[in-house]
Amino acid sequence: MAPLALLAFVALMGGLSAGCKADYPSCETNKDCHGKEFCVANKCQQCRASNDCPTGNECKAGKCAPISGYCSSKAQCPANQECIANRCRACAADKECPGGQHCVAGTCTAKKPCKSENECAQNEDCINGFCTTEKAPAPPPTQCVLDAVFFDFNESALTTEATAALARDADCLKQVGRAATLVGHTDPRGTQEYNLALSEKRAQSVRDHLGRLGVDGTKLSILPRGSLDAKGTDEPSWAQDRRVDFTWK
Repeated sequence: MAPLALLAFVALMGGLSAGCKADYPSCETNKDCHGKEFCVANKCQQCRASNDCPTGNECKAGKCAPISGYCSSKAQCPANQECIANRCRACAADKECPGGQHCVAGTCTAKKPCKSENECAQNEDCINGFCTTEKAPAPPPTQCVLDAVFFDFNESALTTEATAALARDADCLKQVGRAATLVGHTDPRGTQEYNLALSEKRAQSVRDHLGRLGVDGTKLSILPRGSLDAKGTDEPSWAQDRRVDFTWK
């Protein structure tokens, strides 16, 4: 082949070679890849490093994959975990909690843990292991029984047995601190008016004695019932009608 013809042939082949592209995903430059892919070691791939990937993804084997346990806020984590350095996990120290919060059992809390009042501010109390300005709820009323007080026939004076019962009742009333009603009763003998007055005197005797034992009289009200609730038919059963009952308010 003549020298000029040979040169023309070489130029033609070079031009054809320059116009050919490698088959995807093979590549020579980024321009041989799709979209925002990169040509790495003559192969198109999504990423070269994790900063080529969207937030919350990392580069693995040239592909962007979601990061396990990734988070940008605590709301994206399970209830017992915190978002620390963009990962959901339990906290290990106070310094991993935001805004001066405290790490308690793996969770950040604004409440300061405490074992005694001395560890809390002056206006705080140590309640359930944390310093708080909230007051502890009042304990439920202590359950105790108020015994009925019995009287002799046609009497409003207290017997020895009655004063012993009232000593126990006074302890119960002071322990619970609730108001109560003193309900006076009589047996069925006598007129309705007389029995109402007698039942009131009996209830008043009980309240006066409880006051001497230290019970707040303003928490004791009187309700005379006379013989309205009497059930007795003879002396033993009438003795049960002559009493003062207690009812909690």
